[in-house]
Amino acid sequence: MSSTAPVPLAALAALLADDTRARFCLALLDGRAWSAGRLAAHAQVAASTASEHLSRLVGGGLLAEERRGRHRYVRLASPQVAQLVEDLAACALTTGRPGEPGGSGHEGGAGTGGAARPGTLRAAGAARAMAQARTCYDHLAGRLGVAITDALTARGLLWQEGGFALSRAGLEWFATDLGARLPAGGRRPMARGCLDWTERRPHLAGSAGAVLCATALERGWVTRIGSERALAVSAAGQRALGDLLGLSPDHGTVPA
Repeated sequence: MSSTAPVPLAALAALLADDTRARFCLALLDGRAWSAGRLAAHAQVAASTASEHLSRLVGGGLLAEERRGRHRYVRLASPQVAQLVEDLAACALTTGRPGEPGGSGHEGGAGTGGAARPGTLRAAGAARAMAQARTCYDHLAGRLGVAITDALTARGLLWQEGGFALSRAGLEWFATDLGARLPAGGRRPMARGCLDWTERRPHLAGSAGAVLCATALERGWVTRIGSERALAVSAAGQRALGDLLGLSPDHGTVPA
């Protein structure tokens, strides 16, 4: 006898089975809190419509809400939610039918994670910038993120076989060469592979990926471009990445 009880997976899928809610979640992959008004403008919907969708996402546990005076701000509820959204975006690129959003004939756009090819020069430029370097919640993605991951692996600092893990040399590299402290303990894995939806290869996520991204932003090695997730590598960043990991200036990113 089949059960008629609600299936949690179906309820979760229903939250993302809407273009507006999906656009909200993809935009919030930059790791920052967005106002309801900014998200409404981003998705090109009315404020009342945005409010309704945001309430559903908050109620479903995908977004966390905070109030600043009269303004409502939301962010992704956790790194696990960010991983889910990014993984689904990558999966959408390989499972859709050509000619549809997410189909194999269309690469992900600047803010959609699986939209059709951009139709304007401005949109095309934004898409290129996103593919070259961006944040994926709180870690580095795009060509830059994959290049860093490859360099860490080639130097024996990161193991990828059987799952991502920092080697003893990798732990020492973070502490000594990078000069950054890795968090001890916690529920989040130290290193995790995250499938990059533009490169179709994994980049470094987890606590180590977050520390590396935060360090790059704090030291001005990368700077944000516009209001979305795209990044540019500064001259100082090119020097630092060259010294630390042997990356050349032409590793696929645009200088700031």
